[in-house]
Amino acid sequence: MVNHKHEAAERAARLAEIRDQQRRAERRRTAVITGTSVLVAGVLIGATTIVLVGEQRRAAEVADAASGEIEGVATFSDLSAGHVQQAVQYEQTPPVGGDHAGVWANCGTYTEPIPNELGVHSLEHGAVWITYSSDLPGEQVQRLADLAEGNAYVLLSPFDGLPEEPVVASAWGTQLALETADDPRLEQFLVKYQQGEQTPEPGAPCTGGVDA
Repeated sequence: MVNHKHEAAERAARLAEIRDQQRRAERRRTAVITGTSVLVAGVLIGATTIVLVGEQRRAAEVADAASGEIEGVATFSDLSAGHVQQAVQYEQTPPVGGDHAGVWANCGTYTEPIPNELGVHSLEHGAVWITYSSDLPGEQVQRLADLAEGNAYVLLSPFDGLPEEPVVASAWGTQLALETADDPRLEQFLVKYQQGEQTPEPGAPCTGGVDA
């Protein structure tokens, strides 16, 4: 009987020791997991902060550049703005203003050319119309699409017959021809001329028209 009691006591002691070891191991695992989580969270927060600060700085630089004269921008004055039902022969290619359709093209990205008369009405509402040659490389088109997606008053479409450069940004009475979608002046143009001072009807919508 004494031996049985002694063995039972030893088993209980060993079981208590094992449980104590398990609790210590669990506390170590919890500490490691917590420490790792805190470290990862700190790294992610730090990286996010760096990205946000960098983006804010870049946006400020773009806005600062846009506040002055943008090299290469051509301006046009004395543009008519009547509503017509027939096709219009525009003096500029792509057009930057003039008579236009009674309805506007909804801002957004188009994969086919849109009628000039619809696009010009959107310009009257303060949109920037980015046009590009159909043979522009795909990565360049994607760059333009990314810019358009982040701007509410932008039309993007291919355009047949661009006279010289493969990318042209137009606002009412203003235009900028570019060799590449990566030219920093394009983003400056968007900042300066979306709903810019040149807009005949600022605040007018670029939705609720037609999907050209």
